[in-house]
Amino acid sequence: MQFKHQAVKIYSSYNNKVSINVIPGHFATNHSHITHYIDMSVLKSRQSMARAAAKSIASEYVSTTVVDTIVCMDGTDVIGSYLAEELTHSGIMSMNQHKAMYVVTPEFDSIGQMIFRDNIQPMIKGRHVLLLLASATTGRTIEQSLDCISYYGGIVAGISAIFSASDHVAGQKVHTLFKNSDLPEYKTYPHNSCPYCQAGRKIEAIVNSYGYSKL
Repeated sequence: MQFKHQAVKIYSSYNNKVSINVIPGHFATNHSHITHYIDMSVLKSRQSMARAAAKSIASEYVSTTVVDTIVCMDGTDVIGSYLAEELTHSGIMSMNQHKAMYVVTPEFDSIGQMIFRDNIQPMIKGRHVLLLLASATTGRTIEQSLDCISYYGGIVAGISAIFSASDHVAGQKVHTLFKNSDLPEYKTYPHNSCPYCQAGRKIEAIVNSYGYSKL
């Protein structure tokens, strides 16, 4: 089965070495229905593009922000590692005793609760934490992540996403490589008020930041 529409490659206005593939259609996420699937698999996996993305993200924090730990969501670990390297090389301040940054990924328990294991918690408690995500549509993942970081005693230093439908979530600015203006036709709807569903248009795939499963 193929998607009805071909993917369109879009380049970041911040760095023309960074691109995403965007496919229009009718897709369902955990929290909403969306009009476009944003494929970031190459961006998150290709070494050269992940490094370029990290370089652009780092420019938002150089000389202004203390960062001890980067929390990577949505499979952004490769970008997060390069981001730590970029920030360190740029001389950004780190408060931990090793003068180096931690790069960690949380777990989710059986009921979807975001957790950090006991051996990871010292990398969060009392640390200045930069939250890194692939995408944010409704902002719920960001809110859940902020609550979790706060619960474990972390200090949120900043939020970065490859794409976010909102400039601010929970009163905090979300730094992005791709904004709504880059995808002007992108829309997100609650499950119970999706105009595509109301028009009888079938969902093409279940999607999240890791990929898609066609229906």
